[in-house]
Amino acid sequence: MEFELWHYGLLFFVAFFSGFVDAVAGGGGLITVPALLSVGLPEHIALATNKLQSTFGSFTATVNFSLKGLIDYKELFAGIIFTFIGAVLGTAFVLVIDAKILSYLIPVFLVLIFVYTILSPKIGEEDRAAKLSPKIFYIAFGLILGFYDGFFGPGTGSFWMFAMVALLGIHMKKAVAHTKALNFISNVVSLGVFIAGGQILWILGIVMGFGQVLGAYFGSKMVIKKEVKFIRTIFLIVVACTILKLVYDLLFK
Repeated sequence: MEFELWHYGLLFFVAFFSGFVDAVAGGGGLITVPALLSVGLPEHIALATNKLQSTFGSFTATVNFSLKGLIDYKELFAGIIFTFIGAVLGTAFVLVIDAKILSYLIPVFLVLIFVYTILSPKIGEEDRAAKLSPKIFYIAFGLILGFYDGFFGPGTGSFWMFAMVALLGIHMKKAVAHTKALNFISNVVSLGVFIAGGQILWILGIVMGFGQVLGAYFGSKMVIKKEVKFIRTIFLIVVACTILKLVYDLLFK
């Protein structure tokens, strides 16, 4: 497909904003996928190109959080391995199972997360006692959420952040950082599948990727500098938008 120069400029800035939001609280795909569809891309090409550009953002945020010491790779090792395995399985299953089943269940889970977070205003402000050992947590949720991200995707970052805060008792800044590292793993797996399928618009994806790099850099810097209340507010906004988007898709598509 051919695009005018202004298309590239517009999608670059869309990717910048998406990368910023995604680095803070996840949900960047809610911004970029509709934008790609709006310029006339078929859905499968839009999803593939989106995965390329979002991988730039998740990588940048992961590097920035790593340099600031917010990612404990020793603790996260099992999560990385099992997220990779889960994403491979999820990407394979999407070829044979209708993802429509999950589209009915996920909004319900997100509403519960939204309500719980609203009713627990201090959640994620400081470390608390873990309700599950990190190793068991990362094995179980790596498989589950890695599978989910490879299979369906919307809300993955929100599920990771909430699970880490609620079950591991870690503060929200560390949860954001660990979420980005794990999102990068599942992004890479999905990207590999799309590359094999030849569905990606490379020039457009790379242009947007540079926007993602800048947005993710500034977004991750914001997480490092700001208080948890700011992150929590953005998190709630992203979860609410994800719920609305999924419900809209169910009712009108």
